[in-house]
Amino acid sequence: MTAYRARLTESDIRRLIKSDAEDERAAAAHKLCRSIDRMPLDDIEREAAQKILTVMANDAAELVRRALAVTLKASDLMPREVARRLVADADSVALPMIASSPVFTDDDLIEIVRSGSAVRQNAVAARDRVPRDVATVLAAEGCQSAVRALAANDNADISEAALGVAIDRFGEASEVVSAIAYRQVLPLSVTERLVALASDAVREHLVTRHAVAPETAIQFAHFARERATVDLVDQARVSNDLPAFVAGLNARKALTASLLLRALARGQMALFEHALAELAGTPHHRAWLMVHDAGPLGLKAIYDRAGLPPRLFQAFRAGVDTWRALQAEGGDTASDDFRQRMLERFLSQRPNTSREDLAYLLERLDQHPVQGVEAAVSAA
Repeated sequence: MTAYRARLTESDIRRLIKSDAEDERAAAAHKLCRSIDRMPLDDIEREAAQKILTVMANDAAELVRRALAVTLKASDLMPREVARRLVADADSVALPMIASSPVFTDDDLIEIVRSGSAVRQNAVAARDRVPRDVATVLAAEGCQSAVRALAANDNADISEAALGVAIDRFGEASEVVSAIAYRQVLPLSVTERLVALASDAVREHLVTRHAVAPETAIQFAHFARERATVDLVDQARVSNDLPAFVAGLNARKALTASLLLRALARGQMALFEHALAELAGTPHHRAWLMVHDAGPLGLKAIYDRAGLPPRLFQAFRAGVDTWRALQAEGGDTASDDFRQRMLERFLSQRPNTSREDLAYLLERLDQHPVQGVEAAVSAA
């Protein structure tokens, strides 16, 4: 080991072996490790160097063990058994090794994921290279922050199935969804799942950056438009000129059956009436008479003239009947309490409507009634 002595002073050796001061031993350990890592070694010298590293890994001072781990965290000179011993140490010693050491096997990394804390899982997920088997375990068993770090790591080999598992587990976590969406390569099946989960900006990235089937692109365009009009139901309540508001929606082709059903289910009868009048090309007072016809014919006639889907008529019929029944019971039809009761009773009838509309209405049922209006006014 004469080569080491050429780079280390006698004082360095003495401090490493005999000093009682932890910081002195740590400084000497750092210098020795740096020298070992930089020097070309034959087999005999390599074996001798690894014995020295084993001794340092057993030092009682955490500062010395940390110096060893930090200095040789990316070196293949570190014996695997020593690296494993350091992983079992305190985080200050273990994390540099977990994040960078090339000597770990896939099984070693999987063991760390399954037995480690969130910070250790994050260190594995952010490694320069994450093998497929390790990524699969992380996606299935890692904490949310680790899965996000894994998804954000383009050097992680994540299978299509593992990405699906990550979405299953954390599809409601926007940070995880965004991290997956911004991966350089995404399977088509994953892209299409993310379109329904991501924010508008991330969705735009998915459609423009990754391959998306034409049908999905069309659905995305509709979804984005529909999402933009969801809070128009609330904006209508504070509009000073409802006929002009509705005419504007129609000019933008936003006056959809879905929007009207959502409005009616939330007690927005005036919006529903003006929308039917606009779509049917009929004065509002005439549309009002037909909507509120005590018989079965008026609503059906104006509904058909408006060109709304026949399959949804019974859902609209249920909405009008529910509104009328609640009005007869008394109460202010413009109040938040009325809107909430209207929504609850409408949903209790299991209306024949789409899953997307029901999901929206159920979400609104869970939301405090005032929040939607405040959000709409602030967004307007």
